[in-house]
Amino acid sequence: MATVKKTTAKKAIKKKKEITRQDVITAYMEYVLEHEKTPKSVYKFAKENNMTEQEFYNFFGSFDGLRKDIWNTFFTMTMDVAHKNEDYAHFSNREKMLTFFYTFFELLTLNRSYVLFALQENQHMMNKMNELKGLRKHVKNFAKDLIMQRNESKTNILLERSETVYSEGAWVQMIFLLKFWMDDDSAGFEKTDMAIEKSVNTIFDVFDNTPLDSVFDFGKFLWKERMS
Repeated sequence: MATVKKTTAKKAIKKKKEITRQDVITAYMEYVLEHEKTPKSVYKFAKENNMTEQEFYNFFGSFDGLRKDIWNTFFTMTMDVAHKNEDYAHFSNREKMLTFFYTFFELLTLNRSYVLFALQENQHMMNKMNELKGLRKHVKNFAKDLIMQRNESKTNILLERSETVYSEGAWVQMIFLLKFWMDDDSAGFEKTDMAIEKSVNTIFDVFDNTPLDSVFDFGKFLWKERMS
């Protein structure tokens, strides 16, 4: 009697792509741009983007946490790009600050629609400041490191500069440039580039005790832009 061999067919089960932190961020940014509003619940957002709530919560505790982390990511990516420049380590502190702002706003420009939505959605200043809390910490620490390096090179303690004052000034500068960039309608945002150059040169000249010419030049630039 002939025997029939039974073969067991193995079904190829397609493994679900593992959700990453960047996947969640990208999905959120695309959602708000397509819907022109923020998602109402993690459950619905996750379902629409083929992920589970748990996969969302693996990276973020809430949408507020996610929004803050987007700004942190902008900072991290900016520093990654800056350090890929082999000459960056040899830049002066002024050049490092210029590089930071130029790169940061280039990155914001690539994501301008989202950034404008995020900043314009919360018209109340305190809400905006809360969302930018992490970025503020990063910018201030970056500025503190620069002034620490400068102070280490000074043999006279009277020539040292306050890390606290300098870092806070850098954050105020960031807020000013954000507002300027939001309102900038020049081709290629060239006016923002000018504002970055003049503001960075001014703040460094102030700390180098040669402020008058740069402050006057920066003031004329701001007045001209305000009146145009």
